[in-house]
Amino acid sequence: MKKVVLSLALVAMMFVSCKETAENTEAVEAAATEAVEATEEAATEAVEAVEVAADSATAAVEAAVEEVKEEAAH
Repeated sequence: MKKVVLSLALVAMMFVSCKETAENTEAVEAAATEAVEATEEAATEAVEAVEVAADSATAAVEAAVEEVKEEAAH
């Protein structure tokens, strides 16, 4: 009788453990999704900042080239 009770208790613990694991998995998935979305947003902002910096650098280089060309022409 004691073995039957212990076996039932063990089975009950397994069901509870599996249920808690499923709940934890959902929470981890939600946190991971939020982290990915935040990372994507930050990456997009970084790309935009690099594009602006590259455009500014290109304009500065083109202006310097024109200035050198004008000085060489005189």
